[in-house]
Amino acid sequence: MSGPVRNQALGRAQHLREDEFYTQLSDIERELRHYRHHFRDKVVYCNCDDPRVSNFFHYFSYNFERLGLKKLITTCYKNQNMDLFSRNDSEQAIYLEYTGDRNGNSVPDPNEIGVHALKEDGDFRSSECVELLKQADIVVTNPPFSLFREYVDQMMKHNKKFLIIGNQNAVAYMETFELLKNNKIWLGYYSGDMKFRVPDYYEPRDTRFWIDETGQKWRSIGTGCWFTNLDISKRHEDLILYKTYSPDEYPRYANYDAIEVGRIQDIPNDYEGEMGVPITFFYKYNPDQFEIIGSSKTLARPMSQIGQPGSYQQGGPRFYLPEPGGTYRRLYDRIVIRRKRG
Repeated sequence: MSGPVRNQALGRAQHLREDEFYTQLSDIERELRHYRHHFRDKVVYCNCDDPRVSNFFHYFSYNFERLGLKKLITTCYKNQNMDLFSRNDSEQAIYLEYTGDRNGNSVPDPNEIGVHALKEDGDFRSSECVELLKQADIVVTNPPFSLFREYVDQMMKHNKKFLIIGNQNAVAYMETFELLKNNKIWLGYYSGDMKFRVPDYYEPRDTRFWIDETGQKWRSIGTGCWFTNLDISKRHEDLILYKTYSPDEYPRYANYDAIEVGRIQDIPNDYEGEMGVPITFFYKYNPDQFEIIGSSKTLARPMSQIGQPGSYQQGGPRFYLPEPGGTYRRLYDRIVIRRKRG
């Protein structure tokens, strides 16, 4: 193997080594219980999931009849795969199909699961996996964090419904932010600390890494969250606003015409203009109640334009607040919103 093909394969292998995080069943059950009505008579595709260890495959196969699924498909990289039932090492990439219980025991038995060979490596971007994607109604998985942009782009290009795990920091990606702003995707119910099983070859880290009493290695992230384009009741709930606007409590930015609202719960109920809020606002965003104007990354003017020294180093454009003594305080990323109604 040489040239671009070899480089692409090496790139995929590198991403895989960095992105092999296995989601806990409890995290899947906690989120998926809000979406049950979406799955009836649907084909579900888990396209980043080793069925030997994937709790997404476990959840959907064991709840197949209760959810009323039509078909479950799962694929993964070939160097993750082993022969599913004999547990012998195998370099053959496979995909699995499950169409429900046939012997009445409500358990996905081996003889009820179709195991099919793939010619390619099982990467979600491969032509074979794209063909399987075309069959799917809903995609549910934990995609590689490092390929999040590319993964979501594929879902949008193929007009697929999806529910996936990502990092909260992805809301600041330009592509993701535009999708959120334009109500093409939104955040799910749960966010925060998520714990993931990781392969044995993962090296220990100083933080968010541990080995349990069985020898299983774990990592966690404090900013895990769910992204989806399946409609949920949460995004239609109004945020209750109880504070009133006063110029003293809500200062204006030096380099953009909007007020600073440092906490979501402090959004004033009587202010009609533009407001900057933390990116965690997306968890409370109701598109019927608020309009998203943009973000500090695109709206902030250079401080030099208002006669002040400043640069966009250390994270790009940001809003600044005037401080006593003629100084300015640089803020974290902000979303700029405007209230549609109280």
